[in-house]
Amino acid sequence: MAIVVRGKNIEITPALKDYVEKRIGKVTKYFDNLGEITAVLTVQKGRHIVEVTVPVNGMLLRGEEATADMYTSIDLVIEKLERQIEKYKTRIARKFRTNGGFKGELVASRTPEGEAVEEFQVVKTKRFAVKPMAVEEALLQMNLIHHDFYVFMNADSEEVNVLYRRKDGNYGLIEPEF
Repeated sequence: MAIVVRGKNIEITPALKDYVEKRIGKVTKYFDNLGEITAVLTVQKGRHIVEVTVPVNGMLLRGEEATADMYTSIDLVIEKLERQIEKYKTRIARKFRTNGGFKGELVASRTPEGEAVEEFQVVKTKRFAVKPMAVEEALLQMNLIHHDFYVFMNADSEEVNVLYRRKDGNYGLIEPEF
C-alpha cells in the first residue's frame, strides 16, 4: 500500500508526513487490498484543508475537512472516513462478494449489533435527451437551470460527462475512464 502526501501552499515536513501515514493506517486496517492512497494538504486563507482519497477495489472513499489547524484537520478527515466505512460496511462487503474481486474480508464492525442500518432507495428517475455540446455551453445550461450538476454529451470526446459546482465555487468535470 502506497500513501502519497502532497502539499499545496505548504511544505510537507517529515513529521507531518509521518503523522498523516500513521493516521491513514487506521483506515487501512479495514481492507487487505488497497490502491494508492492520496492525501492532499492545502493551506488557503488561514484554513488548513486535508483531502484523502482511498481507492478500494473499484470504489473510492473520500473525505475532506478544513480547520484552523492542520493536525486537527487530519484527525477529523480520518474520523470521517471511518464513519463512512462503518455506515456503508454492509454495502461495501456485499459489493465485494458479488463482484468476486475482493481478496480479503471487511474487518468486523465495532458498532453494536442490532443498530439500524440505513437503507437508501431511488425515489425518482429522470430521463432526458443528451445532445452534444461544448463544456462552456454545458456550464451555461447548468447555471440557467440553477442546478449544481449537469449531465451532457461532450462534443470533443463524444462521451457523457458530468459538470458540477464545487464547494469552493469553481466547477469540476467528470469524464468516464474505461
